[in-house]
Amino acid sequence: MPRYFIEVSYKGTNYSGFQIQQNANSVQVEIEKALKIFYKEDFKLTGSSRTDAGVHALQNFFHFDTESELADASYHLNAILPADIVVKKIFLVKPDNHCRFNALSREYAYTIYQQKDPFLQDRAYFFPYEINIELMQEAANELMNHQDFAAFSKRNTQAKTTICTIFSSKWEEKENVLTYNVISNRFLRGMVRGMVGTMLQVGRRKISLDQFINIIQSKDCTKADFSVPPQGLFLLKVQFPSL
Repeated sequence: MPRYFIEVSYKGTNYSGFQIQQNANSVQVEIEKALKIFYKEDFKLTGSSRTDAGVHALQNFFHFDTESELADASYHLNAILPADIVVKKIFLVKPDNHCRFNALSREYAYTIYQQKDPFLQDRAYFFPYEINIELMQEAANELMNHQDFAAFSKRNTQAKTTICTIFSSKWEEKENVLTYNVISNRFLRGMVRGMVGTMLQVGRRKISLDQFINIIQSKDCTKADFSVPPQGLFLLKVQFPSL
């Protein structure tokens, strides 16, 4: 059966997350409604990368199967969708392409600002405290020496393994705005926010780098700090082999 990919972007503030959840609105629900309105057909969507409530995405994907021959109706779908969700394109792929399992990597960014700015309040985390960026970079580098990230995985996850491969992990600072960029083959539930929150503890000298390493090695999520809010987190890119 023919398979289609949908590339989307969205501001997650008003949604309970990327995929369908009981008794809560999600990005998937809105896209499925728009597809049904335009194509007059029900589609069962499979998501690429789950994002939590309030998390944003510059790029994410769904796929679905249909016997119908579909033209890319992005313009019309965007007229139906809420302003905070955009369909970038719909395109035909090989039937065995899976938007979740075929993805090679995902890239996330978490942004922190340290001077009050009304234009960042719903897209970044206001954190007006003194932090040592060099210590945080040391912690970011350390993450690449590990593969088991159970310590940064929230409980009640459906993941069968907590093993991940981090390809890049770095902090950047520009005009009082700090951004943490991380690329991995996969991410666990709450993983980026857990890493960021715990690295901030290193940056504020609340814990040492050795204690940070001990938290990773403990595989105990109660030792990590997941307190950073969702609005600072963006899924930037999902990388696939040639589609």
